[in-house]
Amino acid sequence: MTRIALLGAAPDTGNLGVNALSRSVLFGISKRLPESEFWIFDNGRGVRRHQLDLEQQRFEYHLCGLSNSRRFYRRESLAHMRLSTLLPGLKNPGIEVIKRARAVLDISGGDSFTDLYGDKRFELICRPKQLVLQQQRPLILLPQTYGPFRSTRRRAIARDIVRCCHAAWARDRHSFELLADLLGGDIDRKRHKCGVDVAFLLPALRPAEDDSSALQTLLTERDTPWAGLNVSGLIYNNPHAATARYGFNADYRAAVQQLLQRILRKSDARVMLVPHVHAPEDHEESDLAASKHVLTKLTATERERVILLDHHYSESEIKWAIAQLDWFCGTRMHSTIAALSSAVPTATISYSDKARGVFASCDQEQQVFDPRALDTAELVDGVFESFCRRSALQQSLRQSLPAVMAQAREQMDQIAMSCIGD
Repeated sequence: MTRIALLGAAPDTGNLGVNALSRSVLFGISKRLPESEFWIFDNGRGVRRHQLDLEQQRFEYHLCGLSNSRRFYRRESLAHMRLSTLLPGLKNPGIEVIKRARAVLDISGGDSFTDLYGDKRFELICRPKQLVLQQQRPLILLPQTYGPFRSTRRRAIARDIVRCCHAAWARDRHSFELLADLLGGDIDRKRHKCGVDVAFLLPALRPAEDDSSALQTLLTERDTPWAGLNVSGLIYNNPHAATARYGFNADYRAAVQQLLQRILRKSDARVMLVPHVHAPEDHEESDLAASKHVLTKLTATERERVILLDHHYSESEIKWAIAQLDWFCGTRMHSTIAALSSAVPTATISYSDKARGVFASCDQEQQVFDPRALDTAELVDGVFESFCRRSALQQSLRQSLPAVMAQAREQMDQIAMSCIGD
């Protein structure tokens, strides 16, 4: 049996974007290599068995804990893993998974192969990759972004990893240009490739009909258009961070409130608020808390035309719900990928260049609205115009999407073949 391991996509973070990466890879590889034994590193303790039911198929897999804890005696800690390479008698379970793997896949959360988030995060992203290379196992970097790197030393570490891996994929043309720049003269077109985000292949799953009255409203009241809105708690709940940390020019909180009010007042559409990060409501990243606050800014009459998906749906169930909409705007990037891959006309309020490359792959680059470059009024005007042009945008998206989906399937075919030795 072929053992395949996956790093950098722990399915227990509450972030449905990361979950989408994990589930898409599990689903894609397992369908192509049905006899494989799949292992996913997560934030839990020890080794556990799990299963996933999708498209009338059951996928069984294993979970193995991995953390950057300073408690070196814990077998899940990176410190214990590193120590066990010097003292094999420790038999660290994570190292054993890596040593016995035919290939190790790594996706770095899609966009975390960078030093922007500090030393500890950079170590958590890079150390497992280095351990794979030290164990002389094939390391395949799945479609992701590379950089930016502020530190020359950390950039050199990243370059060595990418240079030594079995294969490295970028998830759009812009990301591939950054990968090529990182490698310089060491780029190898046979190993270093341009692809698309694996979440384009995430299967959609209809939730049980009795799970949510909100979804029942969406399904039964179809006499008017439905718009979807994902509000990022990371930005909305901490307005100061938007300016100080990310350099916003626009007021994100005000823009979201004004956009929702304009859709409700200038059209007959109904709106579905779609959280995409499940975090406790007192946590600053909670999309649900942000959505609930937005609702407080509406009149009682306006609130009657808005539904909130407050049930903790899975990433596949959320994708199914988004696919029922007539237009969608998200700040969390993988909420927008769920929409794009479902042929739903989509806009994004994005403060990162990563979204531009993903949208460009679907010929939708003009639907990226950057609050760092636009003021509040310009941001609201641009996104509302996208809503008004949704019919034309859907026609354009339907023309470009088949090629993207075909590329995603071919990419997964190649990755699967790399796992067994292409």
